[in-house]
Amino acid sequence: MTGSVRGDRPAGTEAEAAALLGWLTDPEAPRLCLVVGGPRRGKSALLSWLAAHGTRPGARRRRAARELIPLTGQCALGAAWTIANRLGVVARTPGELVQAVATTEARRAALVLPDLHAAAEPEAIAELIGELAASGRVRLVVETCTGTPSYALLADRRVTVVDLDGDVATAEETHEAAEQGESGHGAPSEPYEARHAVDLADPVAVCTVDPLRVTTVYATGPGDDRGGLRSAWLRAGQSLCRDQNPADRAVVLLGALGDGADPRLRPALRALAAEAPWRVRWTRVRGDLTPPWPGPVTALGAIGDRLLVAGTTDEVRLLDAADATPAGEPLRTPSGGRVKALAPAPDGTVLLLDERGRLQPVPGPQPRPPYLERLTTAVAATLTRHPGSALAAISGSVVVGDRLGSVHAFGLTGIHQAALHSGRVTAVTAVETATPFLCSGGIDGTVRRWIPGQDPDPAPIAERRSAVVSLYAAETAEGPSLAIAWADGLVELHDLDTRSRRTFRPGPPVRAVALTPDGALVVGMEEGLLCLDRGTGQAR
Repeated sequence: MTGSVRGDRPAGTEAEAAALLGWLTDPEAPRLCLVVGGPRRGKSALLSWLAAHGTRPGARRRRAARELIPLTGQCALGAAWTIANRLGVVARTPGELVQAVATTEARRAALVLPDLHAAAEPEAIAELIGELAASGRVRLVVETCTGTPSYALLADRRVTVVDLDGDVATAEETHEAAEQGESGHGAPSEPYEARHAVDLADPVAVCTVDPLRVTTVYATGPGDDRGGLRSAWLRAGQSLCRDQNPADRAVVLLGALGDGADPRLRPALRALAAEAPWRVRWTRVRGDLTPPWPGPVTALGAIGDRLLVAGTTDEVRLLDAADATPAGEPLRTPSGGRVKALAPAPDGTVLLLDERGRLQPVPGPQPRPPYLERLTTAVAATLTRHPGSALAAISGSVVVGDRLGSVHAFGLTGIHQAALHSGRVTAVTAVETATPFLCSGGIDGTVRRWIPGQDPDPAPIAERRSAVVSLYAAETAEGPSLAIAWADGLVELHDLDTRSRRTFRPGPPVRAVALTPDGALVVGMEEGLLCLDRGTGQAR
């Protein structure tokens, strides 16, 4: 619904509606506004109107989105995941949400939060709201009740209060009222699980009911792990709380299950996920022993039937792409530095980009031709003076992205370069086809295709309001394919011939993606590594 500043206000709240609009448009106003008042005074209706209300006709600037997020029955973790999804960031905990909002380009929005007094964890959510407001990056308007502990937590901050029983209060008046313990409205509710019974050991049930109900009981209830289902849910919860069908939710949950989970869970989830666009080939999460979890992932690559997995140490682990079992002794960076990106060369050499942006080659089993040694030495010398930010390799060529948005293709006959991005290049990948090409991604949220020596394609392959984290392109049985990981937790697999794509959100932040020789998608995270095959569901 859109309308003028005067239109369609709930009856009897005209003055309060005007006060809220004034607060929203005042650049000097506190980032937090509390809406209070007695029962049946229209608080919830007022907030619903505010979330849907449009801007002034003819306004030059498009207003920030107003996101309505009811808090009834929510725990702090569920609220954090819901807010993160609405703001386009990824966060595993409320603390990570606050950090993400404060340090990244989160979506500009005003959060409209009814019914704090009816939340499962009102005080913990109030703490989260206060910290988000303190970041100065987002506005929050909250329905609450005076005299409650959650009201006292928020009223002690710099805040505007719209009182449907009286006037707009100042922060000082609000703080005084909180200290005096004014009588509120509403009473603590009975335990959430008692009011909303659901079998939380049943994988089909948890994928079918309201995911925020499941999150609240798992996060606030007793420590029973429900055969591993609870741990998996809490690991992948931000994705599971998104609006999606049960089949897609089952795939996400399968990807987060540990090897100690009840053996009855996977068959039930696979049956539910039968019509999803993905099938889980294998998964490894923190704590797995058979085979072992390989550790946090910072970069991925593939050479033959083996995966290369770099992490937070100087090791690059080798895994069998078919089942993630160890497949040889780890590689180590010659200087002992952590690996930022890696690029297996066709001759068996593995090129590593360390955290300082310098090239470190790890020789393969066979001696390299002298011309390739000279090329690698020349690129390494260049990067000691001008550090790289991304790395790829194909036959006779090393591709490097830099912090200024340019991509450089170093070849045996010279160098080609192009300014493809605004800001740092975050990922590059190269494909050995009849006409070799490369793709690059940047902090500017674009993915571009380029054949060195030619003009870059004018239109990006993909463009979103999120930085690119990782790219991996390969020639597969389905044709040339490109995997993209975005900073907001989304993974995409693009078919470059048909322009179709499949999407997947594992839940935690994604650090790297790769494609196996047979076209499976590998997704690397800090606490998990999983491999997905294309399912029967349709790509978009």
